[in-house]
Amino acid sequence: MAVELAVRVAIVVLIGATPLFGQPLADDQSRRQALELYRSGQEHMAAERFELAAQSYTAALEKDPLLGVAHYQLGQAYMNLRQYRSAIEAYKSCLGAMARLHALEESSKFEVDKQREEEIRELRIEVSQLKNLSALKRTVLDQRLRALEQQRAEWNPEFRPPPFVLLALGSAYFRNGELGPAEEQWEAAVDADPKYGEAHNNLAVVYMMTRRKKEAENAVKAAEKSGFRVNPQLKEDINKMTS
Repeated sequence: MAVELAVRVAIVVLIGATPLFGQPLADDQSRRQALELYRSGQEHMAAERFELAAQSYTAALEKDPLLGVAHYQLGQAYMNLRQYRSAIEAYKSCLGAMARLHALEESSKFEVDKQREEEIRELRIEVSQLKNLSALKRTVLDQRLRALEQQRAEWNPEFRPPPFVLLALGSAYFRNGELGPAEEQWEAAVDADPKYGEAHNNLAVVYMMTRRKKEAENAVKAAEKSGFRVNPQLKEDINKMTS
């Protein structure tokens, strides 16, 4: 319970600190321009032109700072460029944009629903255009779609950060050598979705690296129970740990 509360407080602080907190919705013209730039970024990502993709997403966000998919994809581009601190900021901004849309929903539900519908459409286009999706890539896209569809269908007084963004943020922290914040975000991901196998798997890695054998073993069990395939080498390394 203490860990869960600490994670929730950390997320609230993280989101409350974003400059997007008072950001208004973009007008229709800016929104259209942002989506065009986002699509350009997607084309660059597909061709592994990650620097150009980051430029396109950044330009899209200048037109519409609340375009959540662009924040997320900007984080993905920075991850591929190994610019992990920039990726961290992009994922934090993604959460901030989502939280801001949630806050605007009560007074501008029609406009917010329209914006989410456009983002859902972009994700569906991405799925349809990528013919050789890996199982992991398809799973991530499905998670993103479900999160947006759930936000559109169900309004909750409390903003709930989508687990897939928390997972990505944790991964950026991990790649940047920040194990504590990585663990915090992955704990938040499994708090939001107890069946999130990849987050459990990642926690097992952190627990192993910080010499917590029992926690690592439990995380592996939770990952496998959810259907996630844990690397046999990870399980062997955990098994070799002294208690």
